[in-house]
Amino acid sequence: MPKVTHYKWYLYPTILLFVALTVSVTALLFYQWILAVIGYVVIVLLGVLYYYIQSNYQKELGQYISTLTHRVNRAGEEAVTNLPVGIILYDQNYNIQWVNPYIHDLLPEEYLGHPLSIISSELPILLEDKSQEHRLKLGDLEHYVYERPNERLLYFFDMTETVETKERYNEEKTVIGIIFLDNYDEVTQSLEDQVTSSLRNKVVGLLNQWANEHDILLRSTDDDRFVAVFNQRALSEIETNQFQIIDQIREETSKDQVSLTLSIGIGTGERTMRELGSLAQSSLDLALGRGGDQVAIKEKSGQVRFYGGKSNAVEKRTRVRARVISHALRDFVRESNQVIVMGHKTPDMDAIGASIGVLKVAEVNDKDAYIVVDNENVSPDVQKLMDEVENHEYLWSRFISPAEALEQLTKQTLLVVVDTHKPSLVIEPKLLERVHRVVVLDHHRRGEEFIENPALVYMEPYASSASELVTELLEYQPNKVKMDALEATAMLAGMMVDTKHFSIRTGSRTFEAASYLKANGADTTAVQLLLKEDLENYNERSKLISRSVIYGNGMAIARGEENQSYHQVLIAQAADTLLTMNDVRASFVISYRSDGRLSVSARSLGDVNVQVIMEKLGGGGHLTNAATQMDDTTLLEAESMLKEAIDQYLGGTSK
Repeated sequence: MPKVTHYKWYLYPTILLFVALTVSVTALLFYQWILAVIGYVVIVLLGVLYYYIQSNYQKELGQYISTLTHRVNRAGEEAVTNLPVGIILYDQNYNIQWVNPYIHDLLPEEYLGHPLSIISSELPILLEDKSQEHRLKLGDLEHYVYERPNERLLYFFDMTETVETKERYNEEKTVIGIIFLDNYDEVTQSLEDQVTSSLRNKVVGLLNQWANEHDILLRSTDDDRFVAVFNQRALSEIETNQFQIIDQIREETSKDQVSLTLSIGIGTGERTMRELGSLAQSSLDLALGRGGDQVAIKEKSGQVRFYGGKSNAVEKRTRVRARVISHALRDFVRESNQVIVMGHKTPDMDAIGASIGVLKVAEVNDKDAYIVVDNENVSPDVQKLMDEVENHEYLWSRFISPAEALEQLTKQTLLVVVDTHKPSLVIEPKLLERVHRVVVLDHHRRGEEFIENPALVYMEPYASSASELVTELLEYQPNKVKMDALEATAMLAGMMVDTKHFSIRTGSRTFEAASYLKANGADTTAVQLLLKEDLENYNERSKLISRSVIYGNGMAIARGEENQSYHQVLIAQAADTLLTMNDVRASFVISYRSDGRLSVSARSLGDVNVQVIMEKLGGGGHLTNAATQMDDTTLLEAESMLKEAIDQYLGGTSK
């Protein structure tokens, strides 16, 4: 019985009452002794009655507590022996000392004195992380293991049903997808109505068949747009077969002498339909910004997975859009008091050429413009151009350092970013933070990282180069543009470098832009002089190429030496040269850069999407031109990671 039941403090008020009553009766004795005697008798009777009641109370209370203690002990024994909770006591060496019947059924016959690893080889590893809660699978059952290290005690709770319910809940979560036929308008505008109807019926039939196979609700909202509603289980199934529907649509329609491509944006992880729809639309915009013919899956956390994107982007931008963007850029320039133009770190010929083009846009609208360049971080292939610019008094006065750009910012400054859309790659990220209006002009496929809240975005992955995009914007400026030979030559050089002298990623608009520059004084002979290389660089590149091997089906991989570093431009040139070899579908060059970072440059002719492969390694770029940089990684480790990414790509995955 608890000690508290033996304390008599609760009797004190009663005793005081009896004392007060006795004193009162005694005082009455001096006046009415008969009444006093009767009072004494009553006090005695009350005392006897109180003692009897108190004794019975104590006896019944003791019996109750004794019974309750016995029941609690029985309940504890019952819980230890019969409830579906496993209990294990172990010693300081993590050997089993005692188990209850529940966990006994999961152990072999001999277990006492054996280490905890006899239960599961994972259990000792889990206990090392010092967490008091662990998840462990024993046979087909899922358990949560709770550790009490001070008592050297483990509790095993069977959470199989809870885990299955949670998994079922996650599988039933709603997913929304938006399906878009990328080039439907371009393909069908020249077809007869009957052929167009037949083509669309074929596409709808294939989509309906795909939807029925995966239990998807599919509805058409326009000739080239569909909405799909399904669950997480169906999404997992579709991801397992790598969204083969996009390849199927392209292959089946190509049999009719046309090639329709499909882009799908999927939103998952949100609770409301409105939020899922927003995620799906954002995913579709991302897929289209990367060139289409692919799937983008965006989760609530912002994580994005990509599938497809194996075909080359089909040129489908229109002159109408170029004219609209040109006029919009003109309006932004006129509303500003100055224009700052900035490319990516270590700018190449295309970044410099595009920057000069934007400079001309500002000039034709009577606004001051400046190009941000870090002279201490310029690639060698651009140095000859910069030397020519330095001899051009006016043009050289338009080039400023990042520090100078920060000093002369005003509230009305317009910042134009060319040849990149990633904040981490621009020459001076602080400019993005301090300028309120930013324009992005880029020809790379859109990645997850993007400049926040740009006022105007012109991204065309179908264009050969940023210089080509800016040249078109120049053409549609209302006022006549006057360019000298060096300015036009710089822009043409940017186009020629990115297209490998018009051999890859060129469309009819590329040659039209080149023709415009030629008409404005571009000198192709001067371009060749700007692009000449030193004999020393040629020998170093040849040495790097000599270390190449063929991996898999036409994948050429060249790995540099551990104690040798090269400039990024030379690494890229080596990848370009490897691509000219017979039976090489894609080339990859791995080497240390001059700044100590490890670089991987990737090239292809369009059969292999090297952008997807580089994205697996944290990089990005174009379908035929991509790269990545790594820190704290050896060349052998990078080569192993690259081979794994290539294997995943050839298997169809793009996560």
